[in-house]
Amino acid sequence: MPEIRLQNLRKDYGAMTVIEDLNLTMKDGEFTVLVGPSGCGKSTTLRMIAGLESVSGGQIMIGDRDVSQLEPKERDLAMVFQDYALYPHMDVAKNMSFALRLARMNKAEIETRVRDVAATLDLTAYLDRKPAELSGGQRQRVAMGRALVRDAGTFLFDEPLSNLDAKLRGQMRAELALMSQRIRKNMIYVTHDQVEAMTLGDQIVVMKFGEIMQAGSPEELYRSPANKFVAGFIGSPTMNFLNAELTESDGVLSAAGQGFSIPLPEARKASLQGHKDRAVHLGIRPSSFAEGAGGMPMPIILSEYIGAQSVLISELGSQRVAIEVNTVEPIRSGETREFTVQGEEVHLFDPKTEAAL
Repeated sequence: MPEIRLQNLRKDYGAMTVIEDLNLTMKDGEFTVLVGPSGCGKSTTLRMIAGLESVSGGQIMIGDRDVSQLEPKERDLAMVFQDYALYPHMDVAKNMSFALRLARMNKAEIETRVRDVAATLDLTAYLDRKPAELSGGQRQRVAMGRALVRDAGTFLFDEPLSNLDAKLRGQMRAELALMSQRIRKNMIYVTHDQVEAMTLGDQIVVMKFGEIMQAGSPEELYRSPANKFVAGFIGSPTMNFLNAELTESDGVLSAAGQGFSIPLPEARKASLQGHKDRAVHLGIRPSSFAEGAGGMPMPIILSEYIGAQSVLISELGSQRVAIEVNTVEPIRSGETREFTVQGEEVHLFDPKTEAAL
């Protein structure tokens, strides 16, 4: 499984450039997730890798081969689409083996591959069934099986779970994670769902308007977002953003705003030396609020009880925020609770560039 490199990749549609100068490396055996809102260029990037979209500029390197101008069948790739695209008149076994039969592979080899992949995907009992006799999750597993039997070097997934309901998505997400651990092939996965990205990806690539905002491990993107966009996109519930100002009193640096003042660690001073404008955007994750006496009094406007946790909608000054707390009993709307936030838990962003400070 060779390393994949996108070098100065560009895609034009007439006079409109949708991807410009995109550079990305995907390591051998790595599960890479391209994530971002609709229209960010993630599916276009995947389709260029697959050869389904032409490349306007730059190179796609698989190992030491430039595959930018090669036909899809020459790239050693297999792709799973959002739509299952199964042949309704064929049973599961024939759907999975279709590409192998077209390639006139030995019948015994085809049967062995189909049987092995069916066992991996828990489809052995369904090999004689037609797609209409299967559930949505089973049909998606067949679509994945059709790609896996080809034993390609790289597998591409274009939002394969978006047609499933919430429960099936959770089940299939777990199966995908287990499958990637078993086969250890290069996998490139496109989704707009940050939960899928966080749970599946070895490397997450956050995109916006055809550009890479940040690439790294789930932990890196969650704990050290490069900018406000990544901070707001990664994490659920999403990060709160508050207008604040840097103030200093008795040698202690704080981020202060209407109704709050949060002391910052001494180590943050050095990183903020070059930030001459005292205005900042303060980012606080909902899980960073801790309930305790002596904290900031905050009214509970709305309480969403989901069992072991509750998501509370409150206000800090005149700005609305979400708070995530562990709960046994529901918290009622209309109450006022006191919460603290540790300076180590907050993120600061430049209001003009939105870069992390």
